[in-house]
Amino acid sequence: MPLDREDKLEVVKQYSDVVTNVGATEVQIGLLSKRIEYLSQHMENAPKDNHSRKGLVRLVAKRRKLLNYMKRTKPAQYGELISKLGLRK
Repeated sequence: MPLDREDKLEVVKQYSDVVTNVGATEVQIGLLSKRIEYLSQHMENAPKDNHSRKGLVRLVAKRRKLLNYMKRTKPAQYGELISKLGLRK
């Protein structure tokens, strides 16, 4: 299930200084984290749903790539984002 418009707007406001800057790395990682959170809950209720599992793995890989990019380019903001999202590493 895609995120509602209000949920997306809330994430954009939380991770970006400008509401129209939805392409920022921080915003993309925040949106992916919301979707990963939703799919993780879905997978607990439907453990045999392999199609959703594959989508979840893809989202996690995409977020990991974006986090690696951010770690290379903006190390200070990377640390803040990791702590804000509550991720390991």
